[in-house]
Amino acid sequence: MEGVPEIPRELLVSLMRYQNIRAAVFRAWTPDSNGIYVSTGFGNVDSIHRVDQPGGARQQLTFYNERVAGILGRPGGRELLFTRDTGGSEFAQIFEFDPVSGEAVMLTDGKSRNTAAVWDRSGSRIAYRSTRRDGVFNDIWIMDPSDPDSASIALESVDGSRWSPIEFSASGSKLLLHKYTSITDSRAYLLDLDSGAAMLLAGRENDASTNLPVAIDDENEGFWFITDQGSEFNRLAWQAMTPNAEPEFVTAGIPWNVSSAVFSHDRRRAAFVTNEDGMSRVYVMNPATRQYRPVENIPTGVAFGLRFSPDGRRLGMTLNTPQSPSDAFALDLGEGPLDYGTLTRWTRSEMGGLDSSVMSAPELVHYPTFDEVDGASRQIPAWVYKPVGQGPFPVIIAIHGGPEGQARPSFNNTYQMWVNKLGVAVIRPNVRGSAGYGKTYVGLDNACKREDSVRDIGALLDWIETQADLDAGRVGVYGASYGGYMVLASAAHFSDRLRAAVDSVGISNFVTFLETTQDYRRDLRRAEYGDERDPEMRAHLEKISPLNNVDRINVPIFVVQGQNDPRVPVTESEQMVAALREAGNTVWYMNALNEGHGYKRRENRDVFQQAMMLFFREHLINGE
Repeated sequence: MEGVPEIPRELLVSLMRYQNIRAAVFRAWTPDSNGIYVSTGFGNVDSIHRVDQPGGARQQLTFYNERVAGILGRPGGRELLFTRDTGGSEFAQIFEFDPVSGEAVMLTDGKSRNTAAVWDRSGSRIAYRSTRRDGVFNDIWIMDPSDPDSASIALESVDGSRWSPIEFSASGSKLLLHKYTSITDSRAYLLDLDSGAAMLLAGRENDASTNLPVAIDDENEGFWFITDQGSEFNRLAWQAMTPNAEPEFVTAGIPWNVSSAVFSHDRRRAAFVTNEDGMSRVYVMNPATRQYRPVENIPTGVAFGLRFSPDGRRLGMTLNTPQSPSDAFALDLGEGPLDYGTLTRWTRSEMGGLDSSVMSAPELVHYPTFDEVDGASRQIPAWVYKPVGQGPFPVIIAIHGGPEGQARPSFNNTYQMWVNKLGVAVIRPNVRGSAGYGKTYVGLDNACKREDSVRDIGALLDWIETQADLDAGRVGVYGASYGGYMVLASAAHFSDRLRAAVDSVGISNFVTFLETTQDYRRDLRRAEYGDERDPEMRAHLEKISPLNNVDRINVPIFVVQGQNDPRVPVTESEQMVAALREAGNTVWYMNALNEGHGYKRRENRDVFQQAMMLFFREHLINGE
């Protein structure tokens, strides 16, 4: 902690309830379909808990000092897979965990990065993504968990793309794969595990499209996938696994992205989730007839992590609403594939003694920006949280990362404490480049158009000036990861219109970032930001990098970093802090030595929230 004043005790006490709000995320069903596993944070990090009935006690099963993720139940068995890294390094290892004995066995080498594991349908083998071969390429590996030494490469990556296993065929001889190059360029493949041959199913080399494989249809010799072929939006489709087959677009009538889909173990049922202007809608589907219907009793908010129970009688999921944190729910299913009944809440996470009615529900607005679409000003969607009262309220603009992320109406205790304890309005814009609004919108900030998204923040500042209940003279910005770059860029362009800026794990110089981010992800980032090895692109990246525009920044900045960050290395923050201080700017700096890309440990998250509240109170609320 450098330049950060001591946190006053009264501030610590006032935030205590908000910092004790918890969440529970649905992860898996027990083998008998009568219980569930969730991840929740009673301690310092998220751990696995078992819940045996709706509203039942959460029985903690793992007790590590590091966060557990990637939880996956074994078909026909009681074991779980999970991943765990050290200090936020993201060099995750895969473990097989017995929830009865509490014993966990590390299956991978303890050095490389290992993720995206899937079981075969008999529960005897796993496929996963690993950098074990050379630390650079994301290869596909196969392993019998009872014999970790059996691990072998099934497919070698030959470029910087990210390969992921999706599902084994029923026979276990084929593996459905996803090859990701960028958010607008990904492909589906079928790997023959006997011959090693990989057949391209969807996507083309010189015609970029999104193709996210979901499941193999063994009976009809096809596969299910989510694709934007021929559309602005991602649609659920079925396609035969034969040369030159054309997709059948199942959800062509829904003008929004299908964000995820899941199939029951017996393939009689399916469910998918759409993202409709940021809000989730859940559908059930009959795979045989392609008919689907919406589930009407899902509350407004964000739904994710859908999983059918092994007996196919219930659909588990996580639901998050604007006024309540994530909790685990289960939807009862009827006899027919389209029949459903009661939605049951299995967990009720602690609200720190607060009533949900005090939480601000956001309003969706659209504001005009600098360019036009079909002769009218382009409209930028944004979620606005406001305190009780008439205003005018100070404003914090919270910019999401990605850059292909999306601000959605989900619960966030940080935003709620800003609204209720600072009395500010929080605006979460989805500037160009955000996902969820079509592939054209996603591509509007690519390469040399990068600063057009920053201009969208300038347009938001213009819009704030037109709102009687918002104080345009007291505006701050906050963002993490790519959002951190947006904060620094906004400070360079709009210092005269801002009071305070908080940059968390943000990019300060695109060239040094691309040269130092971890090898296994460098080409993936070049696809988004541009290739720094090209002299013309390098010059452009240097020109727009905040580090090279420090002379234009004249606003107090709080820089936050994790020492072990593999994505945006600590040097990005260190060089920015040094340059800002040399220029005479007010800078607070926090670096958590046991964290990576964002804070996963409560001990650090709490201090960060407290320091950020103090920073905004001093420089946004009370500052001149």
